[in-house]
Amino acid sequence: MKKAGRIEVICGPMFSGKSEELLRRLKRARIAKKKYQLFKPAADDRYSKTEVVSHSGERMECQVLKKSYDLLRELEDDTEIVAFDETQFFDSTILEAVTSLANMGTRVVIAGLDMDSRGKPFGPMPGVLSVAEEVLKLTAVCESCGEPATHTYRLTEESADQVLVGAGDHYQARCRDHWAPR
Repeated sequence: MKKAGRIEVICGPMFSGKSEELLRRLKRARIAKKKYQLFKPAADDRYSKTEVVSHSGERMECQVLKKSYDLLRELEDDTEIVAFDETQFFDSTILEAVTSLANMGTRVVIAGLDMDSRGKPFGPMPGVLSVAEEVLKLTAVCESCGEPATHTYRLTEESADQVLVGAGDHYQARCRDHWAPR
C-alpha cells in the first residue's frame, strides 16, 4: 500500500520564526532517521549561499535551486521529506512540483512569506496554501508596540519591486495598527 503524502506550510511575516520551525521539523526527521532534502531559491543569499539560516542563527546545509524545475535533477529516489525555505521566491511551477511530490507519498514542508510588505499575496504561496493539509501561520513581535505582528513593513522605498531581499536592514515586523504599505 502506498503511503500518503502531505503538504505542510509554515507562513507568516518576517521575523516570525518560519525558517526556525522548518529546521526544527527537519531535526526531528533526522532523529527519526528519515531521509530529507532541503532546498532554497538562489535569490535568498542574505546569510549564506549554501545554507538555510534563520534570523536567530540556526542553520542547516541545503541545495540551491535557480528554478523550480531544477528540483527534478536534484531529488534523490529514497527521499522521504522534501523541504523548501523562502518559497515565495520560487516560480509558479513550485505548486505543481509540491503537489506531485505529495501525490507520490512524499511529506513536503514549506516555509515562506504569505504576504509581501504591501499586504498582497506573495508569489506561489497562495496556491501552495490552498493545497496544503496543514498550515501554521506564525506571528512575530511588533517593533512599534510589542503586540503580535502579522505584517512585514518595508523601511525603505529604494525599490518599487515586490522583491527586495534583506533582513532587519530593510524590514520590520508590525501589527495591523502599526503597518501600512509603502
